[in-house]
Amino acid sequence: MKVLLILNDPPYGTERSFNGLRLAKALSGKGAEVTVFLMADAVACAKSGQKVPQGYYNLELMSKSICRAGEVLLCGTCMDARGLTDAELVAGARRSTLDELAERTLAADRVLVF
Repeated sequence: MKVLLILNDPPYGTERSFNGLRLAKALSGKGAEVTVFLMADAVACAKSGQKVPQGYYNLELMSKSICRAGEVLLCGTCMDARGLTDAELVAGARRSTLDELAERTLAADRVLVF
């Protein structure tokens, strides 16, 4: 089964992106083909070099984990608006486009939006 998760919220300050990434990880563990598309402030979830307080969740590490089992795509326009470059992304995540999101949406069996 192909599952597309679209995340919009920032990595910290709300738990929506955290929960979306948790679900993506759980789905890939159940054998689903998972793609996570980060838009708006969620593009910061895949920024490398995040430093969080000890004992706090780290969305950089979660994004890396999903990249090993699935795909993490980022809206290029949203990256540009926030000054995020390709070189700052976690290994395995990549810049994408709205056109690719449209293609992935049509190809997915399930689309979940956080």
